[in-house]
Amino acid sequence: MRDGSSVVRGLVILVVAASWVCGCSSKPDAERVALASQPAAADSNSSSAKPPADTAKPEPPAAASAISNSASAPSAAEAARPSGPIQFTDVTAQAGIHFKHNSGAFGKKYLPETMGSGVCFIDYDNDGWQDIFLVNSMDWPGHKVGGLSYPALYHNNHDGTFTDVTRAAGLAVESYGMGCAVGDYDNDGFDDLYLTAVGSNHLYHNQGNGKFVDVTAKAGVASPGFSASAAWVDYDNDGKLDLFVTHYIEWSIESDQYCSLDNKNKSYCTPQAYKGESSHLYRNKGGGVFEDVTKKAGLWDPTSKALGVALLDFDNDGWMDLFVSNDTEPNKLYRNNHDGTFTEAGLTAGIAFSESGRVRAGMGVDAADFDGSGHQGLLIGNFTNESMALYRNDGSGLFTDEAPKSGLGAMTTSSLTFGCFFMDYDLDGLLDVIAANGHVSDDIAVVQPTVRYAQPLGMYRNLGDKKFEDVSGKLGKAIQKPTVARGVAYADYDNDGDLDLVVTASNGPVRLLRNDNANQNDVLRVKLVGSKSNRDGIGARVTLVTSTGVRMTRMVKSGSSYLSQSEFPLTFGLGKPGKPLPGRIEIVWPSGGQQTVAGLKANTFVTIREGKGIVATEAIRFGEAK
Repeated sequence: MRDGSSVVRGLVILVVAASWVCGCSSKPDAERVALASQPAAADSNSSSAKPPADTAKPEPPAAASAISNSASAPSAAEAARPSGPIQFTDVTAQAGIHFKHNSGAFGKKYLPETMGSGVCFIDYDNDGWQDIFLVNSMDWPGHKVGGLSYPALYHNNHDGTFTDVTRAAGLAVESYGMGCAVGDYDNDGFDDLYLTAVGSNHLYHNQGNGKFVDVTAKAGVASPGFSASAAWVDYDNDGKLDLFVTHYIEWSIESDQYCSLDNKNKSYCTPQAYKGESSHLYRNKGGGVFEDVTKKAGLWDPTSKALGVALLDFDNDGWMDLFVSNDTEPNKLYRNNHDGTFTEAGLTAGIAFSESGRVRAGMGVDAADFDGSGHQGLLIGNFTNESMALYRNDGSGLFTDEAPKSGLGAMTTSSLTFGCFFMDYDLDGLLDVIAANGHVSDDIAVVQPTVRYAQPLGMYRNLGDKKFEDVSGKLGKAIQKPTVARGVAYADYDNDGDLDLVVTASNGPVRLLRNDNANQNDVLRVKLVGSKSNRDGIGARVTLVTSTGVRMTRMVKSGSSYLSQSEFPLTFGLGKPGKPLPGRIEIVWPSGGQQTVAGLKANTFVTIREGKGIVATEAIRFGEAK
């Protein structure tokens, strides 16, 4: 971020229960559904325990009522197919979500106050419906102004509403939280939670009975300091998820610096006023224990001021690489050397600096094949007057910023973007760009009258041929409402086939924005379950080949955006009903195994298990959970 009169900166699964059709359960379907769908509060007296870590991978409860043997949707559901313009509707209140981020701000303008916080989608109870975890910060020591500030876990009730189960789940713990990451680190079938913070981070082990237990000390992943985004990644392809944690700057209340916009009042300082902190890589040793291999892996870099991390395999060699966005420092692209080490390639790849050779305020980030080339490009959120970056990967190890030519550059010049990602909001098969915007300084108008603290979301539709158009003003009032947005994540929380949004705000209320009418287009949704690979399938590359020969490639991933994580299931938009049709899916698993799956139908959600193929098929139910 920048300061002065130029720019000021403060600081800145639809998981269908892995419903494996195994024929090994003697429980009737109704009973299995009841077990899978109970909220955490209902499990408070349960004596069931989560299986030991790293043992044989058990089958999680199956959401049996959601699974059909036929891929064809019932005629009633087809008759209810929506029509009309696509709109994002704010349904936060009617969904029963009442959460406001507490930055602890009381006038001192401590740097972390303007940075948070994040949101993660997690199907923690394996009922096939995405739940929501919201990170919170807290009041500063000696300045308590209210009660305790907890994060929030909202259980999806399957009817468009949510229930707050934070206390029952064991997550009512105060910290100055920043972000979160979801992953099944012990491969027991239940996704775990990692929470980053200013201070000590927390690893919460999912017990499988609606409860979480803090296992940070045993795991050795506290990673003290000023953490930001995090991602689960199997960097050594051993089938166990490792953990990468970004770190921002060296900061404490005692070391907080004084900065001013108007030379009269204190403002949030820029990161240039502080030293950086190295990010950390933790290798999963098994047994619930991790080893800090940052230096051994060649990742130690205290000059970095990292805020975002994206997983990608930019050279398509089957090994996960890491892209790290840095604030006022060069961005980093770490190439995986296949031997437990990484080589920094950001400068030679062309993504370390802007096209003019300057560092930018890299914040949120995502990686995806947005141009249909078969190679993952990069999206980066930057500061006001810097524009977002949209890097095309030419497949040779070089990246080119297409933001100016694509139109995205001019459309994002006046925005300050934190969370961002690629998402096919209209299900036309092309990945669009979503941006969560909001300035870092509440008094920015003092020196820049045309710049606003609260800013609307940015929605940029992919027109093909690496061109984008701004559709923010066409998608409803909820998109146009100015907020001080930070984290943003997507999921099909109502299981109607299209992707919805959750957006957090710095020291403000969260918003759940439901996508209405995008599912008038056809869609195929895919969930992977690893066997030799990690259970979540993180790092798997999935290519859908349609009946017309179009190839769409997606990757299962953790991290991305800013302090947040979206759902694991992949969404392939197919466009207008009937054409094209899904042909086959080609999967390259992290284990190196390759798998081709055919017999697919549009408007279905399929679960594919490594080495077995489709183990469950569910028809998309249009408009049922509104």
